[in-house]
Amino acid sequence: MNKSKILRSVGLVSAGALTLVACGKSNNTANDENAKTASKFPQAVPEKEAKQGGTLKYAIKTDTPFTGIFSDELSTTAIDSSVAEPGEESLFDTDDSYKITNKGPATFKLDRKAKTITITVKKGVKWSDGKQVNAKDLEYPYEILANKKTKAQRYSSQFEEIVGMKEYHDGKAKTISGIEMPDGESGRTVVLHFKEMKPGMLYSGNGYFWESAAPYHYLKDIPFDKLQSSDQIRKKPMFFGPFKVQKIVRGQSVTWIPNKYYWRGEPKLAKIVSQVVSDNSISQSIKSNKFDVTEVVNSQWNEVKDTKNVNFVAQIPRSYHYLGFKVGKWDDKQGKNVTNPKAKMNNKALRQAMGYAMNVSSVDQHYTSGLSFRIPTLIPAQFGDYYDKSAKGYDYNLKKANQLLDKAGYKKKGKWRVQPNGKPLTINFLAMTGSSVQEPTVQNYIQQWQKVGLNVKLVGGRLSEFNSFYDKIQNDNPQVDVFMAGWSLASEPSPAALYGETSPMNYTRFVTPKNNKLLKEIDSPKSFNHSYRVDKFHEWQDYMNDEAYVIPLDNSYKVIAVNKKITGYSTNPSENSNGHQLWYKVGFTK
Repeated sequence: MNKSKILRSVGLVSAGALTLVACGKSNNTANDENAKTASKFPQAVPEKEAKQGGTLKYAIKTDTPFTGIFSDELSTTAIDSSVAEPGEESLFDTDDSYKITNKGPATFKLDRKAKTITITVKKGVKWSDGKQVNAKDLEYPYEILANKKTKAQRYSSQFEEIVGMKEYHDGKAKTISGIEMPDGESGRTVVLHFKEMKPGMLYSGNGYFWESAAPYHYLKDIPFDKLQSSDQIRKKPMFFGPFKVQKIVRGQSVTWIPNKYYWRGEPKLAKIVSQVVSDNSISQSIKSNKFDVTEVVNSQWNEVKDTKNVNFVAQIPRSYHYLGFKVGKWDDKQGKNVTNPKAKMNNKALRQAMGYAMNVSSVDQHYTSGLSFRIPTLIPAQFGDYYDKSAKGYDYNLKKANQLLDKAGYKKKGKWRVQPNGKPLTINFLAMTGSSVQEPTVQNYIQQWQKVGLNVKLVGGRLSEFNSFYDKIQNDNPQVDVFMAGWSLASEPSPAALYGETSPMNYTRFVTPKNNKLLKEIDSPKSFNHSYRVDKFHEWQDYMNDEAYVIPLDNSYKVIAVNKKITGYSTNPSENSNGHQLWYKVGFTK
C-alpha cells in the first residue's frame, strides 16, 4: 500500500488501489511462512555511524504520474505525500503511541478548563528561504482549508469545533475569530479556542487542529481559487523540513538538496532523488540494487526475498482497502453529504450480498505471497482496544449472498437478477489500474458477483487511472455505483473525518442519524473516559458492518528494502514526523 501521509488534520489520505502483482499459484504453507517472516522484520535498519554526503535514490511505487500538489492542505493522495517526504515536517513529534511531545518544531499545551490549545513554534525553525516560521504561517492553513474557493478536500466538520471556523467557512466572517495570535502575525504563538475539548486532541492526526504550517509570505498574493494550480505549489514549493526542492520533473521525479536553515542541523545526505517506479519494475529494481529505499510489491516477495546488500524493514500500516457504495451526492451549498433514499445501491441486503460474494482471502493468498490479509472491520487492529476483536466482517459465503438477495426481492429473470420493482439491474463498478494482476483480480470479483446473478460491469469497460478514478469519486460521477479504494489512516482513530456528514472524503455519501450520533459520542468529552470511548468504537464498527455502506476488504504488511549501506532509516512513530520519514537522520555508513 502506498506510503501514507497521515493527514495532518483530516486523518486520512486516499491511498492507491489494491495493487496485486502476477505470480504463480502459491502454496499456503509458503505463504504462512512469508507472513511469519515479515512479522519478525525490524522496524528500523541497524544504527551505525554515518558520513556526510552521498545521493540517496528513493523509489516511489506507483503506476501513474504523481499529481504534484505540494501542499498539505490541498493534497489528497498518498503518492504526493511520499514524493514530498524529504521536505515535509509536521509541527509536532510524537512518542511511539502517537502522543504529541514537545520535541518537534513546535510546543503544544492543552488547557481543558480554558478550552484552548497553545502552539508555539521554536525559534530557529525556518523556511528554506531563511524566514522564521511564524504565527501567521500556523493560522494560514486554516484559511486555505476552510475557504470554499480552494476546494480543499481535507476540510471537515471537526474543524468547526474551533470558534469562528464555521462562520469563516460559510463566508459569513472574514477572519477566524477563535484563532488568536497573542504576539501578532510575526510572533511565534497561536492560541486555538474550542467550543468543546475532545479526547483525541492529545494525539497526532486527531482532525481538530492542523499539524502543518504554510509559508504565508510566499503564498499570500495568490488568490485562493488559483492556489492549487500555482507554481508556488506545483513547481517551486517551500518547506521547513530538512531538504528543499532543487528540480521537479513533472509527475516523475523530484530532486532534493539540504535546507541550509534546517533547525535540527545539517542533514547527512547531499541529495535525495524521489523517483516514480511502476509496480511491475519494482522487483527488478530491488534485485539490481537500483534504489536505496524501495517498497516491496508484496506479490513479488518470493522474487526479491533473497536479494543481497539490502536490509528489509516491515510494519503493518494503519490502512485498508474497502468496497464503497455510492448512495448520494456532495452538496456544495450546504457543505455536506446528502443521501438519496432511492439510490440503486441504497439497499442493505444488496450491499451485504456483494460483500459475502467476495473471496478476499483466496485472492490475497493467491497474489500476495501471504503478505496481505482480509480484515473484518474499518478500525485496524493497530488501534488496540478500539479494534473490535469480535467483528466477523464479510467472509466468503455465496449461499448467504443468494439468500439475502432472494429475501430482498432481487429475483432472477434468466441469467440476471432484477430490482425488487421488476426493472433490470446493472451495477457499474469503478476500479483502479495497478500492477499486472489488478485486471484479473477485479475480473475475479466481477465473476463472483455474477455467480449470484448480479450483472456487474466495469465503468467505461476498463480500469480507471488513479487520478481519473479519484476525479470520478470526488465529483460523484453518475456512472459509478460501486468502487474499490483505500485509505491510509491518521494515528488518532476517530472515523469522523472519513465518514461524517460534513466530510467531503465520505465518498459513498451515506448519512444516517445513528452514524452521526455514534461519531459524535466517539469524540465527545465523555470519551476522555477510555472505556466509554472503547464501547462507542465497538458499537460504531458493528453498525458499519451491518449497514455495509463501506465494506472492509484487506490490509498488508508493508516491507521496505533498504540498501545495507544506509543507516538512520526507521518506521517507528517516534522517529518519524507524523508518518514521514525524518530524512535528516538518514545517511550512508562510513
